[in-house]
Amino acid sequence: MQFYYGSQMPLRVLDEAEFWKEQESEHTVVMRELMSDLEQEYVDALKRWEDVLNTTHQQVKRYVETVVRSDNQLSPQLYQQVLELVTFCLQESVAFTQFCRQVKSESKAATANPTARVVIDHIIDESDYFIGIAQTILYNKH
Repeated sequence: MQFYYGSQMPLRVLDEAEFWKEQESEHTVVMRELMSDLEQEYVDALKRWEDVLNTTHQQVKRYVETVVRSDNQLSPQLYQQVLELVTFCLQESVAFTQFCRQVKSESKAATANPTARVVIDHIIDESDYFIGIAQTILYNKH
């Protein structure tokens, strides 16, 4: 993400969160499809993650619409809510990457599938990219 957006920054970080929450949700499907022999506990957990990430994605979309309608003139309360939402998204992504690492290291289906391990690493890297963006925004604002 570029940092020359100035006053557009709240909208820009929400755009990033919207994109990455959708990606993380899709990644749960990729992992399930890639490992047809994935243990049921991980299949169930990935389905739960998909639901949770979809819910967060929808919440971020609502905030994007609110910010757009406000012509990017955020009240202090709305600005604080945006920062809290970004914090939540960051924490959720950290938890998701931890879960992905767990699947990669503990699932027999993942450990026996070199392609799955590479894909899981890529999924983690993509979530880590968003985590870095969110941390930069939050640390620059506090």
